[in-house]
Amino acid sequence: MSESPTAAERKRAAEAETPEAGGSENTEEDGETRETSTVPETGAAAIVAALEAANVDTAFGVQGGAIMPVYDELYGSSVRHITMAHEQGAAHAADAYGIVAGEPGVCLATSGPGATNLVTGIADASMDSDAMLALTGQVPTEFVGNDAFQEVDTIGITTPITKHNYFAEDSKTVGDVVGEAFALANTGRPGPTLVDLPKDVSFGDADGEPAPPEPPARADPDPAADPSAVETAARAIERAERPVCLFGGGVIKGDASEEARTFARELGVPVVTTMPGIGSFPEGDPLCLEWAGMHGTGYANMAITHTDLLIGVGTRFDDRLTGGVETFAPEAEVVHVDIDPAEVSKNIYADYPLIGDAGTVLEQLRAEIQQPPDAEAWRDQCEQWTEEYPMTYRADEDEPLKPQFVVEAFDEATDDDTVVTAGVGQHQMWAAQFWTFTEPRTWLSSHGLGTMGYGVPGAIGARVALDDAGETDRDVVCFDGDGSFLMTMQELSVAVREHMDVTFVVLNNEYIGMVRQWQDAFFEGRHMASDYNWMPEFDTLAEAFGARGFRIDDYDEVSEVVEEALAYDGPSVVDAHVDPDENVYPMVPSGGANGLFALSEDQL
Repeated sequence: MSESPTAAERKRAAEAETPEAGGSENTEEDGETRETSTVPETGAAAIVAALEAANVDTAFGVQGGAIMPVYDELYGSSVRHITMAHEQGAAHAADAYGIVAGEPGVCLATSGPGATNLVTGIADASMDSDAMLALTGQVPTEFVGNDAFQEVDTIGITTPITKHNYFAEDSKTVGDVVGEAFALANTGRPGPTLVDLPKDVSFGDADGEPAPPEPPARADPDPAADPSAVETAARAIERAERPVCLFGGGVIKGDASEEARTFARELGVPVVTTMPGIGSFPEGDPLCLEWAGMHGTGYANMAITHTDLLIGVGTRFDDRLTGGVETFAPEAEVVHVDIDPAEVSKNIYADYPLIGDAGTVLEQLRAEIQQPPDAEAWRDQCEQWTEEYPMTYRADEDEPLKPQFVVEAFDEATDDDTVVTAGVGQHQMWAAQFWTFTEPRTWLSSHGLGTMGYGVPGAIGARVALDDAGETDRDVVCFDGDGSFLMTMQELSVAVREHMDVTFVVLNNEYIGMVRQWQDAFFEGRHMASDYNWMPEFDTLAEAFGARGFRIDDYDEVSEVVEEALAYDGPSVVDAHVDPDENVYPMVPSGGANGLFALSEDQL
């Protein structure tokens, strides 16, 4: 771990040394004398002042020509900047930072390719409703539309994947625009916002301090659901015989995990989560059936298939959860609680729509429900399914190492508050299936967009968020596949440079494993472009970056390597060579019925 001061400590120190408004001071850094002013004089200074007013501790980005005026103002700012190796990494790091911190992460990039390299991360944040602010440089206003050097239509490109984006037109108001964009990202349903910053606007004259960060008028929705709708839903819950709570990512993003846990426990209702909702309800709780969907547990999918009342909270009922919508919860009436009315009845019809904040509406329901549903027999049935379809795997010592064993070994060696990130593929599913999650904001991955490469920069963002919060003793473990790791492993250089205590575990099967699994199941075993037996030695590569490298080939090596990797005070990479033929089960074929999940390839 680095012993340098955190961003919060630097900010307090800067505030203690700040002269009165209107004054100036000389600072010396790296032998250079620099005059700074407490009143922003340029658009770029107002942009940075807006970030400081929003209490932004850290931003992630990559320098470049059009964004250079903003970076120049960051030079003396209390906002810590972490230079990433690639703009996609900056976006994913900001995304993960925001999830762990509970406030928008911030990323910066220059115009043209800098902005387009952010697009994958912005789209990822949009699909998963993650609060994030992106600041992009742009060519001077007079050049916009002339195909100038490093010009793209950033506003046009990002309009479909942002909650809102802004083209900054005036240096006198640009600080206010940035503050509004930051606030909007975390208002109502979270999501990414973007401000495009022409270079002349950044260089232009400012007009005093920017306004405090506030969302636009009427952007903050009413947190409470309609009382009459709540009353009707409460009566349906009371008479249910086979109720299930389905907690989605919106429970975590709405900081409603405590309300959700109290609601389910007081009513004695079994709980299923979505994959983004992992951690909203502790998986060790007797009521928890873990997560449902394509690779969810058999018992969670059976409960959803046979429930007569599904209480969905903060979920958009995407296809990886539902399978075929016509077969999803076929016997159930649906209560749907969501802050965004556009999601209600979009995929699954809601018999009882409740528009509002997850925590607020759950408390409304608790106050309205007069007696819990009579669900003892249903709870017994759910427990029976748990025994009938356990999450198990074979781990014979004379056969190749199983990836699930590696996941469980790290889980057993770490505390419950460990933050786990993952890329996308088989390794993501094994991490979600075989790690026991008990706390919210401890599971970070790409869900809606399915972005390979999320894990490494996501772990960096998570580590920085914990450090900024003073939680330096918490572990961060990234599970990645060999293909996913290869996509963003350049960010390992950032973890080394910043002395970040992160353990990266590559479940290396020398395949794009999920593709290989589908090719075996549905394409007669033709492994077109999925065989990755040309992978480098990741442990050796880690040492070249300046990290610690470890390799695991056999079961008897696991315990010692896990202990050493976690104990190393800095970034370590564990190259775990696992069974290349291991598949992820249970599995619901795409568009299939959740209750007809396969436990082996011959059942597909």
